[in-house]
Amino acid sequence: MDMDAVVLAGGYATRLWPITRNRPKMFLPVGERAVIDHIFEELERDDRIEDVYVSTNERFAEPFEEHLAESEFEKPRLSVEETTDEDEKFGVVGALAQLVEREGLSRDTIVVAGDNLISFDLAEFVDFFEAKGGPTLAAYDVGSADRASAYGVVELEGEEVVAFEEKPDEPPSTLVSIACYGFPAETLPLLSEYLADGNNPDEPGWFVAWLVDRGPVYAFTFEEAWYDIGTPQSYLEAVSWYLDGENYVHPDATVERAELAGDVHVMAGATVENARVTRSVVFEDAVVRDGEIRDTLIDRETQVQGIDLSGAVIGAHTKLNAS
Repeated sequence: MDMDAVVLAGGYATRLWPITRNRPKMFLPVGERAVIDHIFEELERDDRIEDVYVSTNERFAEPFEEHLAESEFEKPRLSVEETTDEDEKFGVVGALAQLVEREGLSRDTIVVAGDNLISFDLAEFVDFFEAKGGPTLAAYDVGSADRASAYGVVELEGEEVVAFEEKPDEPPSTLVSIACYGFPAETLPLLSEYLADGNNPDEPGWFVAWLVDRGPVYAFTFEEAWYDIGTPQSYLEAVSWYLDGENYVHPDATVERAELAGDVHVMAGATVENARVTRSVVFEDAVVRDGEIRDTLIDRETQVQGIDLSGAVIGAHTKLNAS
């Protein structure tokens, strides 16, 4: 059965500023690929997925057009929300409903957040969705009530969702929805009905909770790893998990008389000299000399010399010099 897919990429990622002030967070690299390209790659090779719609905002439309034009993927096509600022956003559910209407979607549809780094193969999720034949979400045990309270929390009986609560103060479980959904064709028109009733247009979890009250909703659970790349710390954790103790140095980067202690990504044109770097990302054309850098993001065309940094986020074009 042919399906469509929607990759949600409309957020402004203010918690990652200044790194994402002028770039979509979905373009942040994890290994050799941008975060969103890991998703595109899986959707590209699944023959059941016919078209992939990339939902973004007007502010980032041009960067996405350029990214897709330069990529090797054939399925993704851009679908632009009519907003340019965070306070204009009408929410993920509102954007999804608009996209369904704008693009005329009428097939079973996979919806996945473009900032998700997931350890399972999306084809496994599609298999599960096909087998169940009803609205489906992917769920992950985050292991603590504190972390769970930041997400949509799921309660199950077997593989069926019996309760769903968005960002509860006191989570009844630590199993959360990770913004990966399967919606049957007959569910898509319900987005407009949900919004017309005055329901919350923001988080998709509110729509899922609404669906749970109307019929069976299923959960695909997995145990390996999942990263929601929304903060500097979660981005570094995702890079660390993916690199697994290794380093990734772009062929056009320069690393001399330096120790990369593990989980370090050095991008094209960057220079690292006479420095020790641990679990950090050095962006394009940045320079790090004569210091020790740990758990730090150093944005493009930044110069850091003779300084020790830990847990820092350094914006583009900054100059930090010990002298």
